[in-house]
Amino acid sequence: MVISRSAPLHIVSLIVAAVGVAMGISGAVGLLYGGADAVPLFISAAIAIVMGLAVNRLTARPGELTIRESYLTVTLAWLGAALFGALPYWLAGIATPLDAFFESISGFTTTGASIFNNPEALPRGILFWRDLSQWLGGMGIIVLVVAVLPFLGVGGMQLFRAEVPGPTPDRLQPRISQTAKILWTVYVGLTAAQTMLYLLGGLSLFDAVTHAFGCMPTGGFSPRTASIGHFQSAYVQYVTIVFMYLAGVNFALHYRVLKGRLGSPLRDEEWRFYTAVLGVALVIVSVANLVAGTYTDLEATFRASAFQVVSIGTTTGFATADYVTWPVVTQFILVSLMFVGGMAGSTGGGMKTLRLWAALKQGAVELRKHLHPRAVMLTRVGGRVVHDDVMLNILAFMLLFVASFILGVLLLAALGIDLVTAAGASAAAIGNIGPGLGGVGPTGHYAWLPGAAKLILTALMLLGRLEIYTVLVLLHPEFWRR
Repeated sequence: MVISRSAPLHIVSLIVAAVGVAMGISGAVGLLYGGADAVPLFISAAIAIVMGLAVNRLTARPGELTIRESYLTVTLAWLGAALFGALPYWLAGIATPLDAFFESISGFTTTGASIFNNPEALPRGILFWRDLSQWLGGMGIIVLVVAVLPFLGVGGMQLFRAEVPGPTPDRLQPRISQTAKILWTVYVGLTAAQTMLYLLGGLSLFDAVTHAFGCMPTGGFSPRTASIGHFQSAYVQYVTIVFMYLAGVNFALHYRVLKGRLGSPLRDEEWRFYTAVLGVALVIVSVANLVAGTYTDLEATFRASAFQVVSIGTTTGFATADYVTWPVVTQFILVSLMFVGGMAGSTGGGMKTLRLWAALKQGAVELRKHLHPRAVMLTRVGGRVVHDDVMLNILAFMLLFVASFILGVLLLAALGIDLVTAAGASAAAIGNIGPGLGGVGPTGHYAWLPGAAKLILTALMLLGRLEIYTVLVLLHPEFWRR
């Protein structure tokens, strides 16, 4: 028996089975370290694989996907991955079903908001699964499926655009499956390079791999309670700073550099803007910390400031210091960076620097039009004209992003959460950052929040990761009409 009109279920079932395989690998890690967590991981893997393959057998292989099917497939894929990915936490007895789902979706969306206040107490297999889940979510689980399933054909492009709905998702090769393979190849290569550098810095293989898995997707999960600060190593911190910065860069730009086009970043307007934003923020935060005497010497001040600016600016969420204790101006800068995020085509969250840069240029054009009402002026980014429909899309996205943040703050505050924590949690969730302010700061956690608050933040995480439109369009009544 084959279920008709089942393209979304067919693809989602494959993703659920793939998540099961990843949990099986994590179970093997747990077995290697002699932990009792191997059993719940293997059971979770078996459930996901069996259910995924069963649904796959009952559903028809999709042809060309419609736009509606693409939106539905992507949203269901992320929810399905998070739902089955939550099983190990629940079956291991370390989290309630809701907390397990919160931790899982936080991992897959690369948010890094955790309900565990002392991750070092968790068994190794579970810790490996935490970081592997966010590594899989970093480049995108749909992009991975498109890379390995050529039968998706034209539908693969629809899925790609639904999961990576930025203004200009780069197409590096004529076939979208080839583009997906290139992106994943670069992603794996950078992860391997960071792992090797961590090993050279004295980290164990487990710490090196898991922290690389937490860095490249800009996820921020760490098996150490004190995050990167646990190692007390300037070398490890500088390596992390560099790779967090690289993770926030458009991966198509990495590919061009690896192909020998070394000047590509300098010619890229968005890269220059992205680098300038982080640079200006670093100067302000460093000077403020220096004046306040937060650290004892210049190098320590620069390193701590650079780490937190790049970590928050790229939405990674690693920590080496409790920035809540820093001068207020530095906290303002860091919160502002939560909304900016990385470049389009990177693993970073936030609004993306391309949208912000285009909006700023459009603002400058509008000011000039007031001085020269009859002049014909066009907004250009990277030498290309940004057409009105694209600009309206960008401005509407930014409006919906801010509106979602404000609604999140209002709902959390209505639950009795103080305003600073509510604002920090809402910004951290929709920006896919992890640490926020107040009770969910870099030394805090999310376990103490009421269940309703966790559901609100879960929705914000998914909205932020799929960049608003893909999820909200499912709530429009017209989506479900024939």
